[in-house]
Amino acid sequence: MKIKQVTPAIGAEVSEVHLGEAARNPELFAQVRSALLKHKVLFFRNQDITRADHVAFASCFGKLEDHPVVNSDPKHPGLVLIYRSDSRHSYENSYHSDGLWRQSPAMGAVLRCIECPEIGGDTIWVNMVQAYEELPEEIKQKILKLRAKASIEPSFGAVMPEEARRKLDRDNPPVEHPVVRTHPETGEKILYVGGFTTHFVNYNTPENIRHGIDKLPGASLLLNYLTSRATIPEYQVRWSWQPGDVAVWDNRSTQHYAVNDYWPAPRKMERAGIVGDVPY
Repeated sequence: MKIKQVTPAIGAEVSEVHLGEAARNPELFAQVRSALLKHKVLFFRNQDITRADHVAFASCFGKLEDHPVVNSDPKHPGLVLIYRSDSRHSYENSYHSDGLWRQSPAMGAVLRCIECPEIGGDTIWVNMVQAYEELPEEIKQKILKLRAKASIEPSFGAVMPEEARRKLDRDNPPVEHPVVRTHPETGEKILYVGGFTTHFVNYNTPENIRHGIDKLPGASLLLNYLTSRATIPEYQVRWSWQPGDVAVWDNRSTQHYAVNDYWPAPRKMERAGIVGDVPY
């Protein structure tokens, strides 16, 4: 197995390994997992694997999760089919961490390219550890104990009929997470707000608020500033897909953005998301 770093901040291309074999070889899989913790997102070209191989490899990381909106393959539970061919609309073209709206957001994901446009349709990943580390010290202190709500309703629910949107919210009520989480395996501190974050829940304290005008503008400006950290190019890697490519990412320490610039060309991806832990 060979590993070539893609950018200084994040990402590595891995060659001379077949993910179907890695799913059956614990020693080989351990090497892949170690590389993932170091580089945060791994890219594999020319992976001639089946859906069963895809699911088996992803399952080595842990139990696979379902999704309340996007369809899964009935024969392979946990394998979500992200097929874009009949609409310009996309849910993925915002910086986000998968399932931030869950009590236990995804640990990671394995995404395979089935069909992609000749031009466009790239995906960007962001190192949110570095995005936290390079914050000004006064901001780090300010957000150390902050917590924020996350919800699926404003994104996936926004295009639904009213009753369907309300049901989605009832079935998946907003959750609360720390603004700065700790990686359970590496101990790294991570800036943990993104596209599903709606607001802080404990900003309105005597330390932050003197008059009413401090409250919402102050909290909103701070949240906007924190979420904008994902857009800094120095923290990013951008991948141009080819059929047969597979990306594996640590969803705890990264965010990603699927660039929606390829309409009306089709883009067909298949993703296995891995159940994560409760952030702390």
